[in-house]
Amino acid sequence: MNNRIAVVPGSFDPPTLGHLDVIRRAAALYDRLHVLVVHNPGKEAMLPIAQRLSLIEQSIADAGIEGDIVVASWSMGLLVDYVTDVGAGVLVKGIRSQVDVAYETPMAIVNRHLAAVETVFLLPDPSHALVSSSLVRQVAALGGDVAPFVPPAVARFLDPSGHHGG
Repeated sequence: MNNRIAVVPGSFDPPTLGHLDVIRRAAALYDRLHVLVVHNPGKEAMLPIAQRLSLIEQSIADAGIEGDIVVASWSMGLLVDYVTDVGAGVLVKGIRSQVDVAYETPMAIVNRHLAAVETVFLLPDPSHALVSSSLVRQVAALGGDVAPFVPPAVARFLDPSGHHGG
């Protein structure tokens, strides 16, 4: 395994500015970065996986994030299987709060046990600390303006008319 290759997994439903912040910083830390859209059977998705992949790619390009970045999806088993398949040694996760720490810590320990994969937690930029995909989905569903919370490509997709509620 290579600790210069990392995987940033998530549902990215939809991608937020917080996700983009983690991707930007992880791309600067690792030689190759896999941004991995994972299927979470416990969540009902708003966007199909293909749309999330496209929005992530557009958002990375629009933000000018450079580096060897692969955007892919995975739904065939354990996350660590993908990580080891691509030769990565590190998972990068954004942590917004103590709730995230409590949720992510047991998974990090199990991933290390299963496949010697380390997990690196990145703290958010304070401007994105309270934004989650589920909050964005709620705001969008009620006709609110999600533009302050998501990359421009995502805002255009969620409200192609450019008319924002509020």
